Amino acid sequence: MSDQRSDALQNTGADALPESTIPHIENLPAILADVAARSQDMLRDFSQRHAIDPEWMDSAVSEMNINDIVGVPDTFAELARQMIADPEHLAQAQMKYWENGLKLLNYFSARLAGQTPDPVAQAKPGDRRFLDDDWSEDPYFDFLKQQYLLFTQWVDDLVDCTAGLDPQERKKARFFTRRLTDAMAPTNFLLTNPQALNETIETKGNNLIRGLEMAIEDMEHGHGRLDVRTSKRGAFELGENLANTPGQVVFRNDLIELIQYEPTTDKVRKTPLLVIPPWINKFYILDLGEEKSFVRWAVEHGHTVFIISWVNPDESLKHKRFENYLTEGPLAALDAIEKATGEKKVNAVGYCIGGTLLGTMLAYLADQGQEERIKSATFFTTLLDFSDVGDLSVFIDEDTISRLEEHMKDNGLLTGREMSSTFTQMRANDLVWSFAVNSYLLGREVRPFDILHWNADYTNMPSEMHAFYLRNMYLENRLREHGGIEILGVKIDLAKVKTPSYFLATKDDHIAPWRTVFESSRLFKGPSKYVLAGSGHVAGVINPPSRKKYCHWTNNAKANDPKAWFEGASQHPGSWWSDWSKWINRHAGKKDQKLRKPGKGELKALCAAPGTYVKKRSD
Repeated sequence: MSDQRSDALQNTGADALPESTIPHIENLPAILADVAARSQDMLRDFSQRHAIDPEWMDSAVSEMNINDIVGVPDTFAELARQMIADPEHLAQAQMKYWENGLKLLNYFSARLAGQTPDPVAQAKPGDRRFLDDDWSEDPYFDFLKQQYLLFTQWVDDLVDCTAGLDPQERKKARFFTRRLTDAMAPTNFLLTNPQALNETIETKGNNLIRGLEMAIEDMEHGHGRLDVRTSKRGAFELGENLANTPGQVVFRNDLIELIQYEPTTDKVRKTPLLVIPPWINKFYILDLGEEKSFVRWAVEHGHTVFIISWVNPDESLKHKRFENYLTEGPLAALDAIEKATGEKKVNAVGYCIGGTLLGTMLAYLADQGQEERIKSATFFTTLLDFSDVGDLSVFIDEDTISRLEEHMKDNGLLTGREMSSTFTQMRANDLVWSFAVNSYLLGREVRPFDILHWNADYTNMPSEMHAFYLRNMYLENRLREHGGIEILGVKIDLAKVKTPSYFLATKDDHIAPWRTVFESSRLFKGPSKYVLAGSGHVAGVINPPSRKKYCHWTNNAKANDPKAWFEGASQHPGSWWSDWSKWINRHAGKKDQKLRKPGKGELKALCAAPGTYVKKRSD
């Protein structure tokens, strides 16, 4: 670094170079040498423990390679061919990159001379990687940051402007080149991260030793795969500080446990509430302890709440199909609730894919003349129209799904860890790199984080069910067609559904884009209310009023498109829960019914909530 400063001094004519913001940087070589010596025994012991462990190696190499499934090598090869075929664009992009590079050199020279010019490149809003003061106060790290940002912009320009690329190939190329540039960020490496350098010098390298210990622990936890921790392990226990709303499992079959919660009010509303969570993760996202629990909040507002807890399927359940998830899931729950309470009708809530299943069930019941069994239907961040699925579209095409189907033939399942890796790649900076830097470079234990603990508690997918869902919904968008899919011999037609519905979307949702949720809300024949909340797919939904976070938008006027709806919408501070409460109470009846104790009706209690299915982990 001293040679670089001397060159810069000669080039700028400055009398003196600014000091680095990193104190005692001259001690770094000795510290790193000491860290290398201290870490040798740890690495040797780790290597010896697993050198002759075949199960360790098998688990590490047998997992699905998402890049191969999506066909990333072919995408990059096609990108290269099209770039070569369009040399003019390539030259223009290169010239722009050089011009910006010269601007950056002039900026750097001005900073070394004590001036404060406007930056050439700035991080996008929401990019938290460069928040540390050193990235702007130290001219050398400022230069490094902006050089990286210009490079990423150049890569984006190459992909976005290369003619001849198929739209799907362009999406893939854009997505995976950004994953590469994310990985190359200077924040991810010790010698180019000022915060990590400061920590290393201040602790004399103890942060790196602790980081190596955590990396080894994460490798052990991932059975050969680096399973980057996102929440403090051991901080949460189901039934204690998560999924702790009192209740009983009152029904069980191969796929579900049905939990009925203990009432906490003097009287309850007539119509029970059935909650259908997604089966990609565990149900307790809706019961995140006392402060964030949607379930507990609904119970406190006088609802008799039932929730489906999906099993985490193993190979014994690999034959289960989408129609099994319907019949053994919400349809079976309806019959069980009638036995438990004597009520034939329920208000139903579906979250994400649980909402897709709910919409399918409504159309099925309408065909069977039983639509009255659902008095109202609420959909949390649910797609029924899959015309725009956001970042997930990268993984949706015929070749990708065919390769995935071939992969799932091996054991009849898509493992939860493989599924999780797909969603993790969509938010790599937030879910991988930020935590890797925190743990391995800074040597700091992560905080207990309930949502990220839940996010890592993934489940397996039976192959036939998952392939049906991907093909018919995501790839071919057949659910929105009249009779586009057939379930149990019934052609599913959402236009037959007259049930009142409430659709919640979230503005920053990268899984169920709010505009597509709006289009989904228009597919039923019955009255529908659409509400938009702040934040994303999870935080926007799990937002109790007591937290006073985010905001939500409502618009009672009819609109033909999401843009017109939003332009005419009113913004309200805080949670949407209170708005939904007013809506659902019109369908739930007054609080004048006697209390319904779990296990006191025709269905007996099988075990205490949260039950047994939720505790089975994929790993």
